[in-house]
Amino acid sequence: MAVPTNIKTLLSGNVVEWARIEFKETWDAEASLKTICAFANDIDNWGGGYLVIGVKEKDGRPEELIGVSPEKIDGYLKDMLNKCKRIQPEYLPIVEVADYEKKKFIIIWAPGGYLRPYSSPKSMAKDEKERVSYIRKMASTITPSEEEKRDLYTLANNVPFDDRINHEADLTDLNLTLIKSYLKEINSSLYREADKMEFVDLCRNMNIVNSLPEYTKPKNVGLMFFSMEPERFFPYAQIDVVQFPDDLGGDRIIEKTFKGPLHQQLREALQFIQNSVIQEQVLKLPDRAEAKRFFNYPYAAIEEALSNAVYHKGYDVREPIEVRVLPDRIEIVSHPGPDRSITDEGLRTYRVFNRRYRNRRIGEFLKEMHLTEGRNTGFRKILNALEHNGSPNPIFETDPERLSFAATIMIHPDFLYQSEDRNEDRNEDRNEKEQLVLEAISRNPSITIVKIANETGISKSTVERLINALKTKNIIERKGSTKKGTWIIR
Repeated sequence: MAVPTNIKTLLSGNVVEWARIEFKETWDAEASLKTICAFANDIDNWGGGYLVIGVKEKDGRPEELIGVSPEKIDGYLKDMLNKCKRIQPEYLPIVEVADYEKKKFIIIWAPGGYLRPYSSPKSMAKDEKERVSYIRKMASTITPSEEEKRDLYTLANNVPFDDRINHEADLTDLNLTLIKSYLKEINSSLYREADKMEFVDLCRNMNIVNSLPEYTKPKNVGLMFFSMEPERFFPYAQIDVVQFPDDLGGDRIIEKTFKGPLHQQLREALQFIQNSVIQEQVLKLPDRAEAKRFFNYPYAAIEEALSNAVYHKGYDVREPIEVRVLPDRIEIVSHPGPDRSITDEGLRTYRVFNRRYRNRRIGEFLKEMHLTEGRNTGFRKILNALEHNGSPNPIFETDPERLSFAATIMIHPDFLYQSEDRNEDRNEDRNEKEQLVLEAISRNPSITIVKIANETGISKSTVERLINALKTKNIIERKGSTKKGTWIIR
């Protein structure tokens, strides 16, 4: 990465505000490190700042161009690298040697960091233990007040990944056609003004680029929705739909990958699932005039589960969203898992109240296009769709390290057992497992699912699926709470 401006521009003060530039005649490790730390903390969200070595200043303005002796440059650069390693958390500015008016200057660019607050030693003494999170006020580097310290901690990790500047991309990586199509879809007034505006101004109005005049770069969210190939910047930003007709142990696997702008790949994946996976069944009942209609999987439940996966995926994690289509279920797996504000008990009982959102900007765009609702309504929408279809309840799971999240949508029981009737061996196997579960319940009506799994040797997730199937067939029911209730065999 290079410094986004040049020495002539910095000396003029016409583009970059004077408060974001500090001039020094020579490299002063202690003072310069404090300034770099202050720019990195960027408490006023100015976009960091620049330190120019080789300029005599007066009242914050350049007074005399002294330059840096060529034989000193290498030593200065090595010392800068060494001293900057003392900033915590780890932070390295961008450094460049510039030629101007037959003299050499060192430009240090210190953009606002994403791991604020940063601190540096109070002095360069080897035994110095006191650290200070310096900040920039007007044209001065100062020690923050108590209130400013609180502001710094509020800023810490406050810029989510989707709202960060992407330094590897350029404005040309954003596609005007995609932007206009989105604006038209949501009926934005910007759509009618788009052709009259400079492209950069349009992007700034949408907050998909940063606002520094000397350094215009797309934000991650802009690239995710309005780049033709977001996977260039976010490897595995894709949805893999993998079908296992013979279950996980079978030889047949059918795989289809969906890439491109997030909303497009989501819509295309959903359309594929709707066309190739979802089936409707119509049963005529002898005691009813109306036929019974139901689906193997209600589309609304799949739509919400997959939309939530796109919304909450970590796009700095190199793992795709995977939709596994198995004979008796669909599993939607994304990475990482939910944060600790969502408990395992909450997942089991469907009482989820998310207090932290991984991708607020992605959520905003998806909500504008009515691809997700947010506000903790996703689970309820899935439950309602399954209940209306007569399907078993879903299973939501994460691992202890919260590295992944899986939403499992069970097939409608009538589809499951029709399929098993065509495969006697599988039907016998299923009945055998159901019988093992029923025997465990009869021995101990208050037994937990975990204990059933331990006693029968059947996995916990399979026990949960068998329990749901038995409940749907009205063979068993649960009385009382999850922890203190009992099973009743009808």
